[in-house]
Amino acid sequence: MAYILHLETATKVCSVALSNDGKLIQQKEIEEDGYSHGENLTLFIEAVVQAAGITMKNLSAVSVASGPGSYTGLRIGVATAKGICYALKIPLIAVDALTSLCEIAREQHPGKTLCAMIDARRMEVYSMIQSPENDLLKPISADILDETSYQEFSPFVYFGDGAPKLQDVWTDYDRVADVEIKCSARGQVALAHDAFQNNNFEDVAYFEPFYLKDFIAGVKKA
Repeated sequence: MAYILHLETATKVCSVALSNDGKLIQQKEIEEDGYSHGENLTLFIEAVVQAAGITMKNLSAVSVASGPGSYTGLRIGVATAKGICYALKIPLIAVDALTSLCEIAREQHPGKTLCAMIDARRMEVYSMIQSPENDLLKPISADILDETSYQEFSPFVYFGDGAPKLQDVWTDYDRVADVEIKCSARGQVALAHDAFQNNNFEDVAYFEPFYLKDFIAGVKKA
Protein backbone atom coordinates (compact mmCIF):
# COMPACT_ATOMS: atom_id res chain seq x y z
CA MET A 1 0.00 0.00 0.00
CA ALA A 2 1.21 3.48 -0.88
CA TYR A 3 0.09 6.16 1.56
CA ILE A 4 0.71 9.65 0.18
CA LEU A 5 0.26 12.83 2.21
CA HIS A 6 -0.94 15.83 0.18
CA LEU A 7 -0.39 19.48 1.21
CA GLU A 8 -2.13 22.44 -0.46
CA THR A 9 -1.12 25.93 0.71
CA ALA A 10 -1.04 28.01 -2.49
CA THR A 11 -4.04 30.16 -1.47
CA LYS A 12 -5.92 31.06 1.70
CA VAL A 13 -7.13 27.46 1.85
CA CYS A 14 -4.99 25.35 4.16
CA SER A 15 -5.71 21.79 3.07
CA VAL A 16 -4.26 18.38 3.93
CA ALA A 17 -5.34 15.06 2.46
CA LEU A 18 -4.21 11.46 2.73
CA SER A 19 -4.56 8.85 0.00
CA ASN A 20 -3.93 5.14 -0.23
CA ASP A 21 -3.08 3.67 -3.63
CA GLY A 22 -4.62 6.68 -5.38
CA LYS A 23 -7.82 6.79 -3.32
CA LEU A 24 -8.65 9.69 -0.99
CA ILE A 25 -9.14 8.38 2.55
CA GLN A 26 -8.85 11.47 4.78
CA GLN A 27 -9.04 15.24 4.35
CA LYS A 28 -9.01 18.31 6.58
CA GLU A 29 -9.02 21.92 5.42
CA ILE A 30 -10.00 25.45 6.31
CA GLU A 31 -10.28 28.77 4.49
CA GLU A 32 -9.83 31.99 6.45
CA ASP A 33 -9.46 35.64 5.48
CA GLY A 34 -5.95 35.63 6.89
CA TYR A 35 -3.37 32.98 6.03
CA SER A 36 -3.42 30.39 8.83
CA HIS A 37 -1.08 27.82 7.31
CA GLY A 38 1.64 28.27 9.93
CA GLU A 39 -0.81 27.56 12.75
CA ASN A 40 -2.88 24.81 11.14
CA LEU A 41 -0.78 22.79 8.71
CA THR A 42 1.04 20.50 11.13
CA LEU A 43 -2.13 20.06 13.21
CA PHE A 44 -4.06 19.01 10.10
CA ILE A 45 -1.31 16.57 9.13
CA GLU A 46 -1.45 14.95 12.55
CA ALA A 47 -5.25 14.80 12.39
CA VAL A 48 -5.53 13.02 9.02
CA VAL A 49 -2.79 10.54 9.86
CA GLN A 50 -4.39 9.65 13.18
CA ALA A 51 -7.86 9.42 11.62
CA ALA A 52 -6.51 6.89 9.11
CA GLY A 53 -5.12 4.75 11.90
CA ILE A 54 -1.53 4.94 10.68
CA THR A 55 1.66 6.72 11.74
CA MET A 56 3.95 9.03 9.83
CA LYS A 57 6.31 6.09 9.30
CA ASN A 58 3.66 4.46 7.08
CA LEU A 59 3.88 7.29 4.53
CA SER A 60 5.35 6.42 1.13
CA ALA A 61 5.64 9.99 -0.19
CA VAL A 62 4.49 13.58 0.27
CA SER A 63 3.00 15.76 -2.46
CA VAL A 64 2.86 19.52 -2.20
CA ALA A 65 1.42 22.42 -4.19
CA SER A 66 4.40 23.80 -6.09
CA GLY A 67 2.71 27.05 -7.13
CA PRO A 68 1.85 29.49 -8.39
CA GLY A 69 0.14 31.27 -5.51
CA SER A 70 0.85 32.95 -2.21
CA TYR A 71 4.56 33.40 -1.58
CA THR A 72 4.22 32.79 2.15
CA GLY A 73 1.77 29.93 1.76
CA LEU A 74 3.96 28.13 -0.74
CA ARG A 75 7.06 28.57 1.43
CA ILE A 76 5.29 27.06 4.44
CA GLY A 77 3.89 24.13 2.48
CA VAL A 78 7.12 23.26 0.70
CA ALA A 79 9.24 23.64 3.84
CA THR A 80 6.90 21.33 5.75
CA ALA A 81 6.84 18.75 2.96
CA LYS A 82 10.61 18.78 2.61
CA GLY A 83 11.06 18.39 6.36
CA ILE A 84 8.82 15.32 6.44
CA CYS A 85 10.48 13.76 3.39
CA TYR A 86 13.96 14.39 4.74
CA ALA A 87 13.15 12.97 8.18
CA LEU A 88 11.40 9.87 6.83
CA LYS A 89 13.63 9.43 3.77
CA ILE A 90 10.64 9.32 1.41
CA PRO A 91 10.09 10.99 -1.99
CA LEU A 92 8.78 14.50 -2.59
CA ILE A 93 6.20 15.04 -5.35
CA ALA A 94 5.37 18.49 -6.76
CA VAL A 95 1.90 19.22 -8.15
CA ASP A 96 1.13 22.63 -9.60
CA ALA A 97 -1.90 24.25 -8.00
CA LEU A 98 -3.73 25.06 -11.26
CA THR A 99 -3.57 21.50 -12.62
CA SER A 100 -4.80 20.30 -9.23
CA LEU A 101 -7.70 22.77 -9.49
CA CYS A 102 -8.63 21.39 -12.90
CA GLU A 103 -8.73 17.87 -11.46
CA ILE A 104 -11.39 19.01 -8.99
CA ALA A 105 -13.37 20.97 -11.59
CA ARG A 106 -13.44 18.09 -14.08
CA GLU A 107 -15.42 16.00 -11.59
CA GLN A 108 -18.22 18.60 -11.62
CA HIS A 109 -17.92 19.86 -15.20
CA PRO A 110 -17.03 16.89 -17.43
CA GLY A 111 -16.74 17.62 -21.13
CA LYS A 112 -16.09 21.35 -20.56
CA THR A 113 -13.15 23.62 -21.32
CA LEU A 114 -11.68 24.52 -17.93
CA CYS A 115 -10.05 27.78 -16.87
CA ALA A 116 -8.36 27.56 -13.46
CA MET A 117 -7.61 30.87 -11.72
CA ILE A 118 -5.72 31.85 -8.58
CA ASP A 119 -6.01 35.41 -7.33
CA ALA A 120 -2.85 37.45 -7.84
CA ARG A 121 -4.26 40.77 -6.52
CA ARG A 122 -6.20 43.52 -8.28
CA MET A 123 -7.35 42.29 -11.72
CA GLU A 124 -4.44 39.89 -12.11
CA VAL A 125 -4.67 36.12 -11.85
CA TYR A 126 -2.48 33.08 -12.31
CA SER A 127 -4.34 30.97 -14.84
CA MET A 128 -4.28 27.89 -17.04
CA ILE A 129 -6.82 26.56 -19.55
CA GLN A 130 -7.41 22.90 -20.40
CA SER A 131 -9.55 21.38 -23.15
CA PRO A 132 -12.38 18.92 -22.45
CA GLU A 133 -9.89 16.18 -23.43
CA ASN A 134 -7.43 17.36 -20.75
CA ASP A 135 -5.06 18.95 -23.31
CA LEU A 136 -3.29 22.19 -22.42
CA LEU A 137 -4.79 25.13 -24.34
CA LYS A 138 -3.08 27.94 -22.42
CA PRO A 139 -0.06 27.32 -20.21
CA ILE A 140 0.31 28.78 -16.74
CA SER A 141 0.81 32.54 -16.79
CA ALA A 142 0.16 35.66 -14.74
CA ASP A 143 -2.39 37.80 -16.61
CA ILE A 144 -4.09 41.14 -16.10
CA LEU A 145 -7.66 40.47 -17.18
CA ASP A 146 -10.31 42.58 -18.88
CA GLU A 147 -13.61 41.92 -20.65
CA THR A 148 -11.89 40.50 -23.76
CA SER A 149 -9.42 38.15 -22.05
CA TYR A 150 -9.45 34.51 -23.24
CA GLN A 151 -12.23 35.16 -25.79
CA GLU A 152 -10.67 32.61 -28.14
CA PHE A 153 -11.27 29.82 -25.59
CA SER A 154 -15.00 30.45 -25.02
CA PRO A 155 -17.17 28.78 -23.98
CA PHE A 156 -15.52 27.66 -20.76
CA VAL A 157 -16.01 27.22 -17.03
CA TYR A 158 -13.78 29.32 -14.80
CA PHE A 159 -13.11 28.69 -11.12
CA GLY A 160 -10.69 29.16 -8.25
CA ASP A 161 -10.33 32.11 -5.88
CA GLY A 162 -9.61 34.41 -8.84
CA ALA A 163 -13.00 33.76 -10.42
CA PRO A 164 -15.29 36.00 -8.31
CA LYS A 165 -13.60 39.22 -9.43
CA LEU A 166 -14.60 38.44 -13.06
CA GLN A 167 -18.27 37.61 -12.63
CA ASP A 168 -19.31 41.21 -13.33
CA VAL A 169 -16.74 41.71 -16.10
CA TRP A 170 -17.66 38.63 -18.15
CA THR A 171 -21.46 38.80 -17.99
CA ASP A 172 -21.80 39.25 -21.77
CA TYR A 173 -19.68 36.24 -22.70
CA ASP A 174 -20.27 32.49 -22.85
CA ARG A 175 -18.36 31.75 -19.67
CA VAL A 176 -19.69 30.12 -16.53
CA ALA A 177 -18.24 30.86 -13.10
CA ASP A 178 -18.11 28.19 -10.40
CA VAL A 179 -16.86 30.12 -7.38
CA GLU A 180 -17.36 27.12 -5.09
CA ILE A 181 -14.36 25.31 -6.62
CA LYS A 182 -11.20 26.30 -4.78
CA CYS A 183 -7.79 24.81 -4.13
CA SER A 184 -7.87 21.59 -2.14
CA ALA A 185 -5.34 18.88 -1.44
CA ARG A 186 -7.76 16.28 -2.83
CA GLY A 187 -7.02 17.61 -6.31
CA GLN A 188 -3.48 16.24 -5.95
CA VAL A 189 -4.46 12.63 -5.28
CA ALA A 190 -4.59 11.18 -8.81
CA LEU A 191 -1.72 13.34 -10.07
CA ALA A 192 0.55 12.41 -7.17
CA HIS A 193 -0.32 8.72 -7.52
CA ASP A 194 0.69 8.80 -11.19
CA ALA A 195 3.93 10.60 -10.31
CA PHE A 196 4.67 8.05 -7.59
CA GLN A 197 4.16 5.11 -9.93
CA ASN A 198 6.47 6.74 -12.51
CA ASN A 199 9.14 7.72 -9.96
CA ASN A 200 8.65 11.37 -10.86
CA PHE A 201 10.17 12.87 -7.73
CA GLU A 202 11.82 16.16 -6.76
CA ASP A 203 15.22 16.73 -5.19
CA VAL A 204 14.34 17.27 -1.54
CA ALA A 205 17.40 19.40 -0.89
CA TYR A 206 17.05 21.79 -3.83
CA PHE A 207 13.36 21.95 -4.72
CA GLU A 208 11.82 25.43 -4.60
CA PRO A 209 8.24 26.60 -5.23
CA PHE A 210 7.16 28.00 -8.60
CA TYR A 211 6.33 31.59 -7.64
CA LEU A 212 5.85 32.93 -11.21
CA LYS A 213 6.09 36.49 -9.89
CA ASP A 214 8.59 38.17 -7.57
CA PHE A 215 7.51 38.57 -3.97
CA ILE A 216 6.03 41.99 -3.20
CA ALA A 217 5.57 42.81 0.47
CA GLY A 218 2.39 44.58 1.43
CA VAL A 219 2.34 47.81 3.42
CA LYS A 220 1.14 47.23 6.95
CA LYS A 221 -1.94 49.27 7.78
CA ALA A 222 -1.87 51.53 10.80
